Amino acid sequence: MRFSRVFTLLSLLMSQASFAESQWRTPQSENLVYLQLESGTVIIELAPFMAPKHVSQFKALIAEGFYDGLDFYRVIDGFVAQAGDVSEQKPSINKALLNPEFSRPTPATSDFMLVQSPDFIAPQTGYIQGFAAGRDPQAKQEWLLHCPGAVAFARDVDANSATTEFYIVIGQATRHLDRNMTTLGRVIYGMPTVQALNRAHINNTSGVIEDASKRSKILWAKLAKDVSPKEQLNIQVQQQDSDQVKQRLSSAKTLNNAFFHFKGNGNLDLCYYQLKSRLVE
Repeated sequence: MRFSRVFTLLSLLMSQASFAESQWRTPQSENLVYLQLESGTVIIELAPFMAPKHVSQFKALIAEGFYDGLDFYRVIDGFVAQAGDVSEQKPSINKALLNPEFSRPTPATSDFMLVQSPDFIAPQTGYIQGFAAGRDPQAKQEWLLHCPGAVAFARDVDANSATTEFYIVIGQATRHLDRNMTTLGRVIYGMPTVQALNRAHINNTSGVIEDASKRSKILWAKLAKDVSPKEQLNIQVQQQDSDQVKQRLSSAKTLNNAFFHFKGNGNLDLCYYQLKSRLVE
């Protein structure tokens, strides 16, 4: 009888552990990029399902070592940190002009998970494959949101002028860039490192750090497959339909905590509820 109880307890514990693990996913290695900055490591998960051409060119640039030794030369507090070759002199065989991939037609089998409708900018917001996303059911379009940590390609006025420059969103209020820029990924590890980047002076409207010695440098950028096993980190991201995420969203909508005396109207800014990442030892 005692053995039976012990076996039942072990089975229960194993079942609970298995359930807890099912709440998380391990990103595909081929979609991970490592940036080694002077202040630490940053890991980006790419979104080829949304911006396949930009992701392909970004990977090619990284593989050839284009970003190694370049800077985050335009860093605006509360907005974005932009990196690349400010001189535009560094050679590359992967500098093709890219047509915009601001959004995609909603596929018949989209895994868009609705969270907020309407959003203050988009008709709907939610998650697609773990990324904060927007959707317009009438236009039948989906796109990724410009939340903190979003990674996108910079461009000039022409929509098809993106080539090599990229930026990371470091501010909360950048949603006006949704569907105006091509978002190709997001930081899933190392945002404190990104937030520690040297910034331009607050009165510098261009955001370009003129003194090159004060710019934060990219020591190297590599695709995960080219990172030595000793330097690779085991990162997991919450499943968008996990119970943990659903409970967090429900609590956020109701503010069911004695601390809150004004309960709001139940609407959410999805950028505040991006899926969490964790480092597994």
